[in-house]
Amino acid sequence: MIVGTAGHIDHGKTALVKALTGTDADRLAEEKARGITIDLGFAYADLGGGGITGFVDVPGHERLIHTMLAGAGGIDLALLVVAADDGVMPQTSEHLAILNLLGLSRGLVVLSKADLADSQRRAEVSAQVRRALEGSRLADAPILPVSTVTGEGLDDLRAALVEAERATAQRGADGLFRLAVDRSFTLQGAGTVVTGTVLTGRVALGDLVTVSPSGLPARVRGIHAQNRAATEGLAGQRCALNLAGEAIAKNAIHRGDIVLTPQLHAPTARIDARLSVLSAEPRAIGTWFPARLHSHATEVGARIVPLGDPIAPGKAGPVQIVLDRPIAASIGDRFILRDVSASRTIGGGRFLDLRPPARKRRTPERLALIEAARPLDPAHALTAMLQVAPVALAGFARDRSLTSEQAGLALAEAGAATVAGLALSQVQLNQLQAGIATHLSQFHDANADLPGLGRERLRLSLTPRLPQEAFLAFLRKQVTAGSIVMDGAFLRLPGHEVRLTADDEALWDHIRPALLGELQFRPPRVRDFAVDLGQDEREIRRLLKLTQKLGRTDQIAHDHFFAREVTARMVAILQDVAAQSQDGWFTAPAFRDRVQNGRKVAIEILDFFDRHGVTLRRGDLRRLNPHRLDLFG
Repeated sequence: MIVGTAGHIDHGKTALVKALTGTDADRLAEEKARGITIDLGFAYADLGGGGITGFVDVPGHERLIHTMLAGAGGIDLALLVVAADDGVMPQTSEHLAILNLLGLSRGLVVLSKADLADSQRRAEVSAQVRRALEGSRLADAPILPVSTVTGEGLDDLRAALVEAERATAQRGADGLFRLAVDRSFTLQGAGTVVTGTVLTGRVALGDLVTVSPSGLPARVRGIHAQNRAATEGLAGQRCALNLAGEAIAKNAIHRGDIVLTPQLHAPTARIDARLSVLSAEPRAIGTWFPARLHSHATEVGARIVPLGDPIAPGKAGPVQIVLDRPIAASIGDRFILRDVSASRTIGGGRFLDLRPPARKRRTPERLALIEAARPLDPAHALTAMLQVAPVALAGFARDRSLTSEQAGLALAEAGAATVAGLALSQVQLNQLQAGIATHLSQFHDANADLPGLGRERLRLSLTPRLPQEAFLAFLRKQVTAGSIVMDGAFLRLPGHEVRLTADDEALWDHIRPALLGELQFRPPRVRDFAVDLGQDEREIRRLLKLTQKLGRTDQIAHDHFFAREVTARMVAILQDVAAQSQDGWFTAPAFRDRVQNGRKVAIEILDFFDRHGVTLRRGDLRRLNPHRLDLFG
């Protein structure tokens, strides 16, 4: 169990920790000289329950609240210390507000310096404390009078802590590893050591990790968990990690960094969240409100953009947080906002989306998606989000620190399926299938002479609208199931077919061999066919345009048609030409020499591929677009 102290300056937090553990948490010379805690202090003890309890001692001074926040993340139980002679003071109230915003619902209140107060004063201060706790998550916390001078109440406090430790549920260690760094230092003979609370997962000796947001790779060569040498560290424990790596040094790792499993490294500078504003805040939080954001041990400048009306004091609502620099975070992480002058706490909440858009961030769908992401349980969140839109499963798992097994379980519990890494509910799948059938049927009724509907046009017409890669994968599944037929860039229902008249078929039988013969890469033009077959040029052009609609030919230029099979072969030739170049860029002469036609025809062919996005042009050079290579296949 991790216990965090809270309370006003000089109310005896450090003395209390020392009395419980025998360790003086004030470790800096300046702290001892001034008699106050300036930085985080740590102490450990077996209080009699058989486990090791870790104490995080935090400063109570107003100007050091940011340091207090660095130690507040990841604690299991709050020890709110109120001096019996002073009573509730300003930092008592602010610390309590912070604990409430961080979601801490387990705590004990210690009336310290009990030897300085008689029974009447103790009753008065206890009443003050109860009033201060009203409406908070710690409203029912026990109040224990304690004196570190006389020893009064220490046994009762130890007993209460042991009981709380027994009731502390062990955090699941089956997620991916994250540790919030609150100290970084060098030990002679060991090297760089970082300390912090393990937020999720587990870490073992020899594991490869990443320091985020900097991205420094490291290897774990030593672990102390709860102040004891260990072979692994688990979620909920305070750990010291001895890290090794080429760029790993004390000054390369900072308070607020996160040591994590490499696949979780994805810093973000823009986050959607739900913000609760304290009722004591003097005015509503409006667009571009400046603040300091604290999450675990991270502190960074931020601008707040409400995604609805300004958020009034005592109210809550969705916001977008725009950070001064990227940070490592996870969905569900708690955060606190303080004003830029570090004089007051504004509010706090949870992160809900680590990759929000900068534009169209207030649309009804975006707001619905943010609301749907609020459940902490991954399956519940995924189920709710899928009612709004498909979800990219890899990003969903990474941003929630889930293993592939946990993501798969959430997917199964949500009753969803995946298409090219995109999770869709059964309702969405049915909606897409019905939409495809309806759109194709309507298109065939209105365009009986056309072979089918363009693939991209259909994608943009459907709800939900899938990304191109996922849509193509979905279409291929429908093709396999026999629901649709895919002919290059066109789609049709299985029963639909455009047929040529008998006369057109007879004329086509004379034209087709010339398009597939030895001159297939420089076939006759419309006028040449008209002369050779004794037909009107307009009739030849009409027929070839109809065969183009049927997917039999492609109109490369105004009077130049190529057989579809030949177009596909030319795409394959382009792939080979590109593969033989050093960087994938090739010239028109390189293609011309392979198909052995004239420069003019080769340029017409390449211009055709440019128009369809198969090739991308830069001056006299071209390269292939891998996303369009199947257009004529």
